[in-house]
Amino acid sequence: MIQDNVVLCVSSKYEQKYYLNEDFENLPASIQRELQILCVLFTEDIGGILTLEFDSAGNLHFITAANEDDLLYDDIGSALKIKQIRESKRELLEALETYYKVFFLGESFDVED
Repeated sequence: MIQDNVVLCVSSKYEQKYYLNEDFENLPASIQRELQILCVLFTEDIGGILTLEFDSAGNLHFITAANEDDLLYDDIGSALKIKQIRESKRELLEALETYYKVFFLGESFDVED
């Protein structure tokens, strides 16, 4: 049985670390690098912790969190940055969702003409 949410990757400004779920190690190296860059730059710019995770339907969500005493965390900037990433990286994010739906949820992949 598949969990409700599956973490793709996490970046933390506090620990200055990036984690890619080992279940996704078969993604092409270029996509792994792009995810790492995206997440690390986000947390360097905004602060806090950024988690990318799939829900049970295969939708990719950006989840941010910050320590209660983190006065430098930019909550408004976080929402704006996520919106910007969703627009500029739309193709990558859609491809990741498709990948997850096909390989993890077992959905069929129909090639559109």
